[in-house]
Formats: sequence, structure tokens, C-alpha cells
Amino acid sequence: QVQLVESGGGLVQAGGSLRLSCTGSGRIYLNYAWGWFRQAPGKEREFVARINWNTGITAYTDSVKGRFTISRDNAKNTVYLQMSSLKPEDTAVYYCAVSSVSYLSLPGQVNYWGQGTQVTVSS
Repeated sequence: QVQLVESGGGLVQAGGSLRLSCTGSGRIYLNYAWGWFRQAPGKEREFVARINWNTGITAYTDSVKGRFTISRDNAKNTVYLQMSSLKPEDTAVYYCAVSSVSYLSLPGQVNYWGQGTQVTVSS
């Protein structure tokens, strides 16, 4: 089993920054993809970013390109999401995800979810 623990959410003003962390434990294979999804009230869960644990290759949804950066620390089994130039529309619960699908982009491809962390951006 894999367990994911997230931290780093909070309240920030528009234009500010936050860094989310996700630490995993259990049998996480090197070829897994780690990602972040988010879900705003009344909306479906959507893909934000992913990183391949083995290669470090990343991908982002268009709305966060140039503002968010996903990275990993292999020694700590931790993935980070550095969020900058935050906008009110970034407000959502952010979920860490691990998938055996290298091109992770859909919630249905996720094998394991974190518990979620709230990010609120005020205008």
C-alpha cells in the first residue's frame, strides 16, 4: 500500500506564493508518475501537474504553466508544487496523486490519493 501525506496549503493573497508538499510511504515504484490535481467547489477534479519519478519529466495544465513548478526529492520520497503568482481561480482543494500511468492526466488514472489540502487565494 502507498500512503500520501500532504502539507503546505493555506490562505494567500492574489499574487502570492505557496509550496505544497506530498510525502509518500510504501511501495512506490520508480516508474510511477506523481501528480497534483485540484477540485474547486462545484467543479470536477482537474489535473494540475505531474512528474515522472524516474525521469523527472514534467507536464502542466495550460492555466498554471509559467506559474507552478513541480519537483521531487528522491531521498525524501517527496514531491513539491511551488505555486507563484496565485490567482483567485486557483482556489481549490489540492490533491497529491500517484499513478502507474506515466502520462497521468485524468483522475481515473490515479492509483493513490492524498487527503487533500486547501488553498485559498483572496483577491
